[in-house]
Amino acid sequence: MINRPTGSAPNFTSACIVMFGVNLSWVFLVVWAMWGLIAVAALGWVVNQWMLWLDMRRAREAAHYG
Repeated sequence: MINRPTGSAPNFTSACIVMFGVNLSWVFLVVWAMWGLIAVAALGWVVNQWMLWLDMRRAREAAHYG
């Protein structure tokens, strides 16, 4: 086996954010086609609340360990 130094892993954060947006868009389109705009608005609100919860949780953990 060749022991050569390994480089750092690539940063896929931007790709992850873009693909989250793409997947969220097609899910919203499918929900809109099946149940209408009110369901899309409700789903958007739920996703927003989930993201706010994640952000507060990360901030709490950073304050606790920081």
